[in-house]
Amino acid sequence: MSSKKNILCIGMPVRDLTFGVQAVPGRGQKFHADRFAQICGGNALDAAIGINRLGGHALLTGPMGDAGESSSQYIFDDLAKEGIDTTHLVHMPGLVTPISGIMMDPSGERTIISFRDPELWKVKLPSADVLLKDCDAILIESRCAGFSTDLCHEARRRGIPVVVDIDSTMSLSEGLLSASSHLIFSDEALQGTAGITDDGAALRKMAKHTTSFLAVTLGPKGTLWLDDKHELQRTPAFPVHTVDTLGAGDIFHGAFALEFAAGSSIPEALRFASAAAALKCTRHGGAFACPQRAEVEELLAK
Repeated sequence: MSSKKNILCIGMPVRDLTFGVQAVPGRGQKFHADRFAQICGGNALDAAIGINRLGGHALLTGPMGDAGESSSQYIFDDLAKEGIDTTHLVHMPGLVTPISGIMMDPSGERTIISFRDPELWKVKLPSADVLLKDCDAILIESRCAGFSTDLCHEARRRGIPVVVDIDSTMSLSEGLLSASSHLIFSDEALQGTAGITDDGAALRKMAKHTTSFLAVTLGPKGTLWLDDKHELQRTPAFPVHTVDTLGAGDIFHGAFALEFAAGSSIPEALRFASAAAALKCTRHGGAFACPQRAEVEELLAK
Protein backbone atom coordinates (compact mmCIF):
# COMPACT_ATOMS: atom_id res chain seq x y z
CA MET A 1 0.00 0.00 0.00
CA SER A 2 1.33 3.40 -0.97
CA SER A 3 -0.49 5.30 1.79
CA LYS A 4 -2.47 4.46 4.90
CA LYS A 5 -6.17 3.85 4.34
CA ASN A 6 -8.68 5.13 6.89
CA ILE A 7 -11.10 2.40 7.94
CA LEU A 8 -14.07 3.30 10.14
CA CYS A 9 -14.87 0.37 12.46
CA ILE A 10 -18.39 0.35 13.95
CA GLY A 11 -19.03 -1.93 16.89
CA MET A 12 -19.27 -2.52 20.61
CA PRO A 13 -15.99 -2.78 22.52
CA VAL A 14 -15.97 -5.67 25.00
CA ARG A 15 -13.98 -6.52 28.11
CA ASP A 16 -12.86 -10.14 27.62
CA LEU A 17 -11.96 -12.42 30.54
CA THR A 18 -10.20 -15.42 28.97
CA PHE A 19 -9.49 -18.79 30.59
CA GLY A 20 -7.37 -21.60 29.18
CA VAL A 21 -9.01 -24.93 30.11
CA GLN A 22 -8.41 -28.58 29.32
CA ALA A 23 -12.14 -29.05 28.62
CA VAL A 24 -15.27 -26.91 28.81
CA PRO A 25 -17.04 -27.69 32.10
CA GLY A 26 -20.45 -29.31 32.05
CA ARG A 27 -23.40 -28.13 34.11
CA GLY A 28 -22.60 -28.03 37.81
CA GLN A 29 -18.90 -28.85 37.32
CA LYS A 30 -15.89 -26.91 38.57
CA PHE A 31 -12.65 -26.77 36.58
CA HIS A 32 -9.31 -25.12 37.22
CA ALA A 33 -8.00 -22.89 34.42
CA ASP A 34 -4.45 -23.33 33.17
CA ARG A 35 -4.18 -19.75 31.99
CA PHE A 36 -5.98 -16.41 32.46
CA ALA A 37 -5.80 -13.09 30.68
CA GLN A 38 -7.90 -9.95 30.61
CA ILE A 39 -8.02 -8.24 27.21
CA CYS A 40 -10.33 -5.90 25.37
CA GLY A 41 -12.22 -7.33 22.42
CA GLY A 42 -15.33 -7.17 20.28
CA ASN A 43 -15.53 -7.75 16.53
CA ALA A 44 -14.91 -4.19 15.37
CA LEU A 45 -12.31 -3.47 18.05
CA ASP A 46 -10.38 -6.60 17.11
CA ALA A 47 -10.61 -5.66 13.44
CA ALA A 48 -9.28 -2.20 14.27
CA ILE A 49 -6.21 -3.73 15.96
CA GLY A 50 -5.61 -5.80 12.85
CA ILE A 51 -6.05 -2.83 10.52
CA ASN A 52 -3.44 -0.77 12.36
CA ARG A 53 -0.93 -3.60 12.62
CA LEU A 54 -1.37 -4.39 8.93
CA GLY A 55 -0.60 -0.87 7.80
CA GLY A 56 -3.90 0.99 7.92
CA HIS A 57 -5.44 3.63 10.18
CA ALA A 58 -8.49 2.49 12.18
CA LEU A 59 -11.12 4.80 13.66
CA LEU A 60 -13.52 3.16 16.14
CA THR A 61 -17.08 4.27 16.91
CA GLY A 62 -19.91 2.70 18.88
CA PRO A 63 -21.33 2.64 22.43
CA MET A 64 -19.33 2.23 25.63
CA GLY A 65 -20.36 2.03 29.27
CA ASP A 66 -20.32 4.95 31.68
CA ALA A 67 -17.23 7.17 31.50
CA GLY A 68 -16.48 6.45 35.17
CA GLU A 69 -16.49 2.69 34.72
CA SER A 70 -13.16 0.90 35.17
CA SER A 71 -13.67 -1.28 32.08
CA SER A 72 -13.91 1.78 29.87
CA GLN A 73 -10.58 3.18 31.00
CA TYR A 74 -8.93 -0.22 30.66
CA ILE A 75 -10.13 -0.48 27.05
CA PHE A 76 -9.12 3.08 26.17
CA ASP A 77 -5.63 2.50 27.56
CA ASP A 78 -5.13 -0.62 25.44
CA LEU A 79 -6.46 1.03 22.29
CA ALA A 80 -4.15 4.00 22.80
CA LYS A 81 -1.17 1.63 22.83
CA GLU A 82 -2.31 0.31 19.42
CA GLY A 83 -2.70 3.81 17.99
CA ILE A 84 -6.42 3.40 17.31
CA ASP A 85 -8.48 6.60 17.03
CA THR A 86 -11.12 6.41 19.79
CA THR A 87 -12.35 9.98 19.44
CA HIS A 88 -15.81 8.87 18.30
CA LEU A 89 -16.56 6.17 20.88
CA VAL A 90 -19.71 7.21 22.77
CA HIS A 91 -20.02 6.82 26.56
CA MET A 92 -23.54 5.83 27.73
CA PRO A 93 -24.21 7.23 31.25
CA GLY A 94 -25.05 4.58 33.83
CA LEU A 95 -24.51 1.61 31.49
CA VAL A 96 -22.03 -1.25 31.64
CA THR A 97 -19.48 -1.85 28.91
CA PRO A 98 -20.12 -5.29 27.32
CA ILE A 99 -18.25 -8.13 29.00
CA SER A 100 -17.45 -11.70 27.93
CA GLY A 101 -16.21 -14.82 29.70
CA ILE A 102 -14.20 -16.96 27.26
CA MET A 103 -12.96 -20.54 27.71
CA MET A 104 -10.34 -21.87 25.29
CA ASP A 105 -9.54 -25.57 25.08
CA PRO A 106 -6.17 -27.04 23.97
CA SER A 107 -7.26 -27.05 20.30
CA GLY A 108 -7.66 -23.26 20.42
CA GLU A 109 -11.44 -23.43 20.06
CA ARG A 110 -13.37 -21.01 22.27
CA THR A 111 -16.67 -21.05 24.16
CA ILE A 112 -18.07 -17.60 24.94
CA ILE A 113 -20.76 -16.11 27.15
CA SER A 114 -21.38 -12.38 26.76
CA PHE A 115 -23.48 -9.62 28.31
CA ARG A 116 -24.51 -6.51 26.36
CA ASP A 117 -26.92 -4.06 27.98
CA PRO A 118 -29.96 -3.60 25.67
CA GLU A 119 -29.80 0.15 26.35
CA LEU A 120 -26.51 0.33 24.39
CA TRP A 121 -28.49 0.12 21.14
CA LYS A 122 -30.01 3.54 21.90
CA VAL A 123 -26.65 5.21 21.20
CA LYS A 124 -26.52 8.24 18.90
CA LEU A 125 -23.35 8.21 16.83
CA PRO A 126 -21.66 11.38 15.57
CA SER A 127 -22.96 12.73 12.25
CA ALA A 128 -22.19 11.14 8.90
CA ASP A 129 -20.16 14.17 7.85
CA VAL A 130 -17.92 13.70 10.88
CA LEU A 131 -17.55 9.92 10.64
CA LEU A 132 -17.19 9.69 6.86
CA LYS A 133 -14.65 12.47 6.46
CA ASP A 134 -11.59 10.97 4.71
CA CYS A 135 -13.12 7.49 5.19
CA ASP A 136 -11.88 4.86 2.71
CA ALA A 137 -14.07 1.96 3.94
CA ILE A 138 -16.38 0.90 6.77
CA LEU A 139 -16.12 -2.35 8.73
CA ILE A 140 -19.27 -2.91 10.79
CA GLU A 141 -20.56 -5.62 13.13
CA SER A 142 -23.98 -6.79 11.95
CA ARG A 143 -25.33 -6.42 15.51
CA CYS A 144 -24.90 -2.64 15.16
CA ALA A 145 -27.40 -2.34 12.30
CA GLY A 146 -30.01 -0.70 14.53
CA PHE A 147 -27.98 2.46 15.04
CA SER A 148 -25.75 2.43 11.95
CA THR A 149 -27.74 1.43 8.86
CA ASP A 150 -28.52 5.01 7.85
CA LEU A 151 -24.82 5.86 8.13
CA CYS A 152 -23.95 2.88 5.92
CA HIS A 153 -26.53 3.94 3.31
CA GLU A 154 -24.91 7.38 3.24
CA ALA A 155 -21.47 5.82 2.89
CA ARG A 156 -22.63 3.79 -0.11
CA ARG A 157 -24.16 6.93 -1.62
CA ARG A 158 -20.71 8.50 -1.37
CA GLY A 159 -19.07 5.46 -2.96
CA ILE A 160 -17.46 4.18 0.25
CA PRO A 161 -17.27 0.36 0.62
CA VAL A 162 -19.18 -1.11 3.57
CA VAL A 163 -17.95 -4.52 4.77
CA VAL A 164 -20.28 -6.27 7.21
CA ASP A 165 -19.02 -8.89 9.68
CA ILE A 166 -22.03 -11.18 10.25
CA ASP A 167 -21.65 -13.62 13.15
CA SER A 168 -25.32 -14.08 14.06
CA THR A 169 -28.55 -14.74 12.16
CA MET A 170 -29.93 -11.75 10.27
CA SER A 171 -33.43 -11.03 8.97
CA LEU A 172 -33.81 -11.26 5.20
CA SER A 173 -35.36 -7.79 5.39
CA GLU A 174 -32.36 -6.37 7.28
CA GLY A 175 -31.41 -2.92 6.00
CA LEU A 176 -27.70 -3.75 5.91
CA LEU A 177 -28.39 -6.12 3.00
CA SER A 178 -28.85 -3.04 0.83
CA ALA A 179 -26.58 -0.67 2.77
CA SER A 180 -23.46 -2.78 2.24
CA SER A 181 -20.99 -3.61 -0.49
CA HIS A 182 -19.57 -6.80 1.09
CA LEU A 183 -21.28 -9.31 3.40
CA ILE A 184 -18.99 -11.86 5.05
CA PHE A 185 -20.79 -14.46 7.18
CA SER A 186 -19.67 -16.99 9.73
CA ASP A 187 -20.86 -20.50 8.83
CA GLU A 188 -23.63 -20.63 11.46
CA ALA A 189 -24.81 -17.09 10.68
CA LEU A 190 -25.11 -17.83 6.96
CA GLN A 191 -27.05 -21.05 7.47
CA GLY A 192 -29.30 -19.42 10.07
CA THR A 193 -30.01 -16.40 7.87
CA ALA A 194 -30.65 -18.37 4.69
CA GLY A 195 -32.40 -21.28 6.42
CA ILE A 196 -30.24 -23.71 4.42
CA THR A 197 -27.49 -25.98 5.74
CA ASP A 198 -25.56 -26.16 2.45
CA ASP A 199 -23.22 -23.16 2.33
CA GLY A 200 -23.14 -22.85 -1.45
CA ALA A 201 -26.92 -22.96 -1.72
CA ALA A 202 -27.19 -20.50 1.17
CA LEU A 203 -24.91 -17.99 -0.56
CA ARG A 204 -26.93 -18.27 -3.77
CA LYS A 205 -30.15 -17.70 -1.83
CA MET A 206 -28.69 -14.60 -0.20
CA ALA A 207 -27.72 -13.30 -3.65
CA LYS A 208 -31.44 -13.00 -4.38
CA HIS A 209 -31.78 -10.53 -1.51
CA THR A 210 -28.73 -8.31 -2.01
CA THR A 211 -26.34 -7.06 -4.66
CA SER A 212 -23.44 -7.14 -2.18
CA PHE A 213 -20.43 -9.44 -2.51
CA LEU A 214 -21.13 -12.59 -0.49
CA ALA A 215 -18.73 -14.89 1.35
CA VAL A 216 -18.67 -17.30 4.28
CA THR A 217 -15.63 -18.08 6.42
CA LEU A 218 -15.16 -21.76 7.24
CA GLY A 219 -12.09 -21.81 9.51
CA PRO A 220 -9.56 -24.40 8.34
CA LYS A 221 -11.73 -25.06 5.25
CA GLY A 222 -11.03 -21.57 3.96
CA THR A 223 -13.51 -19.06 2.53
CA LEU A 224 -16.36 -19.82 0.12
CA TRP A 225 -17.60 -16.92 -2.00
CA LEU A 226 -19.60 -15.95 -5.06
CA ASP A 227 -17.88 -14.26 -7.98
CA ASP A 228 -19.58 -11.66 -10.20
CA LYS A 229 -21.17 -14.48 -12.24
CA HIS A 230 -22.57 -16.07 -9.05
CA GLU A 231 -20.18 -18.99 -9.43
CA LEU A 232 -18.80 -20.52 -6.22
CA GLN A 233 -15.11 -19.91 -5.53
CA ARG A 234 -12.96 -21.01 -2.61
CA THR A 235 -9.94 -19.33 -1.03
CA PRO A 236 -7.97 -21.97 0.91
CA ALA A 237 -6.93 -21.46 4.51
CA PHE A 238 -3.24 -21.50 5.35
CA PRO A 239 -2.33 -24.67 7.31
CA VAL A 240 -0.93 -23.68 10.70
CA HIS A 241 -0.66 -25.09 14.22
CA THR A 242 -3.64 -23.47 15.95
CA VAL A 243 -3.48 -22.55 19.64
CA ASP A 244 -5.99 -19.68 19.88
CA THR A 245 -8.82 -18.86 17.44
CA LEU A 246 -10.13 -15.91 19.48
CA GLY A 247 -10.22 -12.82 17.24
CA ALA A 248 -9.13 -14.66 14.10
CA GLY A 249 -12.37 -13.97 12.24
CA ASP A 250 -12.23 -10.31 13.22
CA ILE A 251 -8.65 -10.01 11.98
CA PHE A 252 -9.83 -11.60 8.72
CA HIS A 253 -12.58 -9.00 8.28
CA GLY A 254 -10.31 -6.08 9.13
CA ALA A 255 -7.57 -7.29 6.80
CA PHE A 256 -10.06 -7.82 3.98
CA ALA A 257 -11.57 -4.34 4.37
CA LEU A 258 -8.12 -2.75 4.45
CA GLU A 259 -6.82 -4.56 1.38
CA PHE A 260 -9.97 -3.96 -0.66
CA ALA A 261 -9.89 -0.26 0.24
CA ALA A 262 -6.25 -0.19 -0.91
CA GLY A 263 -7.24 -1.41 -4.37
CA SER A 264 -6.64 -5.16 -4.16
CA SER A 265 -8.94 -7.50 -6.06
CA ILE A 266 -11.39 -9.74 -4.19
CA PRO A 267 -9.14 -12.84 -4.51
CA GLU A 268 -6.08 -10.86 -3.41
CA ALA A 269 -7.88 -9.33 -0.42
CA LEU A 270 -9.25 -12.71 0.65
CA ARG A 271 -5.85 -14.37 0.42
CA PHE A 272 -4.23 -11.59 2.45
CA ALA A 273 -6.99 -11.82 5.06
CA SER A 274 -6.61 -15.61 5.26
CA ALA A 275 -2.87 -15.29 5.86
CA ALA A 276 -3.34 -12.69 8.60
CA ALA A 277 -5.98 -14.79 10.37
CA ALA A 278 -3.86 -17.94 10.12
CA LEU A 279 -0.84 -16.30 11.75
CA LYS A 280 -3.03 -14.92 14.53
CA CYS A 281 -4.23 -18.46 15.30
CA THR A 282 -0.67 -19.57 16.06
CA ARG A 283 -0.46 -17.22 19.07
CA HIS A 284 -2.35 -16.62 22.30
CA GLY A 285 -3.81 -13.22 23.04
CA GLY A 286 -6.94 -12.71 20.94
CA ALA A 287 -6.60 -9.91 18.41
CA PHE A 288 -3.52 -8.64 20.24
CA ALA A 289 -1.76 -11.64 18.71
CA CYS A 290 -2.37 -10.20 15.23
CA PRO A 291 0.79 -10.23 13.10
CA GLN A 292 2.50 -7.23 11.57
CA ARG A 293 2.14 -6.65 7.84
CA ALA A 294 5.69 -7.84 7.07
CA GLU A 295 4.91 -11.23 8.64
CA VAL A 296 1.82 -11.66 6.47
CA GLU A 297 3.72 -10.69 3.35
CA GLU A 298 6.42 -13.21 4.24
CA LEU A 299 3.85 -15.99 4.57
CA LEU A 300 2.25 -15.00 1.25
CA ALA A 301 5.66 -15.02 -0.43
CA LYS A 302 6.17 -18.61 0.68
